[in-house]
Amino acid sequence: MWKKVPFANLNLMKQRSGSSRMQLRTVIGLNSSWGTFVDMGYFVRALTLSSLPFFSCHVSALRNAESSDDLPLWGFVGELHPDRNSDNGKHVLYTHKNIIIKYNKDQIIHVNLTQESPKPLEAGRIFDLTYSIKWIPTNVTFARRFDVYLDYPFFEHQIHWFSVFNSFMMVIFLTGLVSMILMRTLRNDYAKYAREDDDLETLERDVSEESGWKLVHGDVFRPPYNLVLLSAVVGTGAQLALLVLLVILLAIVGTLYVGRGAIVTTFILCYAFTSFISGYVSGGMYSRNGGKSWIKSMILTACLFPFMCFGIGFILNTVAIFYGSLAAIPFGTMVVVFVIWAFISFPLALLGTVVGRNWSGAPNNPCRVKTIPRPIPEKKWYLTPSVVSLMGGLLPFGSIFIEMYFIFTSFWNYKVYYVYGFMLLVFLILIIVTVCVTIVGTYFLLNAENYHWQWTSFFSAASTAVYVYLYSVYYYHVKTKMSGFFQTSFYFGYTLMFCLG
Repeated sequence: MWKKVPFANLNLMKQRSGSSRMQLRTVIGLNSSWGTFVDMGYFVRALTLSSLPFFSCHVSALRNAESSDDLPLWGFVGELHPDRNSDNGKHVLYTHKNIIIKYNKDQIIHVNLTQESPKPLEAGRIFDLTYSIKWIPTNVTFARRFDVYLDYPFFEHQIHWFSVFNSFMMVIFLTGLVSMILMRTLRNDYAKYAREDDDLETLERDVSEESGWKLVHGDVFRPPYNLVLLSAVVGTGAQLALLVLLVILLAIVGTLYVGRGAIVTTFILCYAFTSFISGYVSGGMYSRNGGKSWIKSMILTACLFPFMCFGIGFILNTVAIFYGSLAAIPFGTMVVVFVIWAFISFPLALLGTVVGRNWSGAPNNPCRVKTIPRPIPEKKWYLTPSVVSLMGGLLPFGSIFIEMYFIFTSFWNYKVYYVYGFMLLVFLILIIVTVCVTIVGTYFLLNAENYHWQWTSFFSAASTAVYVYLYSVYYYHVKTKMSGFFQTSFYFGYTLMFCLG
């Protein structure tokens, strides 16, 4: 956007080879491809950058630059002052930039920019653009230089602690509910239906007078529909759960929020090296259910999540290139990511599938599967698989609802997220709540004599992503000032990628 502003092509001093001057880029609001140079500790009182006339086309371009994408900028070029006598307001241009640089010995710790001397933005007017620099020593160490960007009152607010406590109480309630179902209701019945084959006659006689889930004990271990896809998504889910846990732990230990792109780099590398887990879980599940299409299972497990992300990223990258945005991913970066996937992630996923097939692929069902499938009776609407799946995502979403606000605010409103301890607690609570809700949902489904529980249990957990995406729609319209196709596509594209994970 700066290249479209009239003064974006100013000819400033160029740094000579071997010069000891320090380059200050972007702190005075200039394009990062060029800058001005001042000596370390040199006070600049008022240096004129340029004197130039503004024409009507320049005024229009600068007004567009002021409100570019409605994003919060580190230093505003100008501002729109409200006018009581007009609905349009009054555009002003800051003509003086005051730069305060704090340093500790030979290291810059903090740079602060304040804008001064606002002048009305009018066509035909000549503006003198000036800046001044002041150096102030500080005792803040270089390792603590990033603390100034951390919003402690926002992230460590009392409501943040309350949300964690509320989620913890939900875990206690659900754990007690599941324990009651398993210990008081199912323990004796499960022992009865796990008898040896020589007790089958007695077992059939007992079952004839039973109802509910006990009637489907001979059908509950039938292979699910579309076994290849279910094995792939379950294996990918296990990998992503471990991946998120690793990234959070590394962020706590290594303060990844300091380095630009450190979180994304860590995520990509951890994903590549944890691909063995997805193959292992997928291969074991596929083998236990009698799958035969092993090549298809291997390839789908290794390619499912990366190719979905690639498809979304390709569309967003095309949009960014069309708009000439710096958000477009460089071609070299895409090549590096593809090489990591092709030579690390893909082989590990294939290896994990082979190991899972041989080490954990033996069926261990506690009872035999009947030859003829039992017909599924019609039940009330709230006991259907679709309703059970949608209801299953409500409580897990409720456990992360408050934390999602902080995460969305960090990502889209440019705050630095650093409270990864909170995220770890919320993530563990989410896993426990999801497991408990899935167990309860599966019990209700089996009690309705519906033995197609595999996909229902998966969607009971996955439906949480639906509520997160719906929340993102609310956040977009209420909490952000985004508009236009470019911002909308990136917002919902990245959110979709996040929800798919």
